[in-house]
Amino acid sequence: MKEEKGNYKYGMVIDLDRCTGCGTCMVACASENNVTVRADESDKERSITWIQIFELTNGRPFPFTEVCYLPRPCMHCHHHTPCVSVCPPTATKMDFHTGIVSQIYSRCIGCRYCQAACPYHARYFNWYDGFSLAKPFSKGMERALSPEVSVRMRGVVEKCSFCHHRLMRAKNRAYAQGRRELEEHEYVTACAEVCPAQAITFGDLNNPAHRVSKLIKDPNAFRLLERLGTEPKVYYISTRAWVRNLADNFLPGEFKELTRTTG
Repeated sequence: MKEEKGNYKYGMVIDLDRCTGCGTCMVACASENNVTVRADESDKERSITWIQIFELTNGRPFPFTEVCYLPRPCMHCHHHTPCVSVCPPTATKMDFHTGIVSQIYSRCIGCRYCQAACPYHARYFNWYDGFSLAKPFSKGMERALSPEVSVRMRGVVEKCSFCHHRLMRAKNRAYAQGRRELEEHEYVTACAEVCPAQAITFGDLNNPAHRVSKLIKDPNAFRLLERLGTEPKVYYISTRAWVRNLADNFLPGEFKELTRTTG
């Protein structure tokens, strides 16, 4: 079957050589999208973080040790999207006009098939009700919630949405001005907007005028688990070969040989 093509293909490029692992993107994401933070977050298997930062190391002893921080949002896979393929009630789908993989909470039955199918572990199951519904959150906590993003109930799966509500807001503003095309700066995700190191760049991958479409052509650009053929819309850049080599699956002994030849 011929794949449907859209006019827009929103994605992001994350420069790992700039990322300091500060976690500002995680805080901004949680605040912008009403991600529930429980009073006790010690049980990480039940925590929800739409964008998570992982620490990578080259595995060499001091003084040759190097560390890299890798933010991982939803990859918004473009080809044979695993979560979309397995969802029984079609609670998740990819919008071919924007490239964004959505999550429809009112359809989700909590089977967690998508969570099991996602090779990037970017989906999270809600074990508890959201901010405004659950104790021990203090009364009045709902005043801090974003009115543009629904609070999720228990029993559903959630994930990064590329701040889809910001796209709707930008479209409404453009339509009010009689425009149908958005400027690059009009639709930017919360994580990209607040990054103090400017490590995250967001835009339309199909638009040659957008910075992201130029950055993905960098010889040091790569994507996670490219061998799967899911064609993620999140790209990374690193001048360090060992960082790029860690991005994919390797057969036993294959990574060791690759590290030996590339450093």
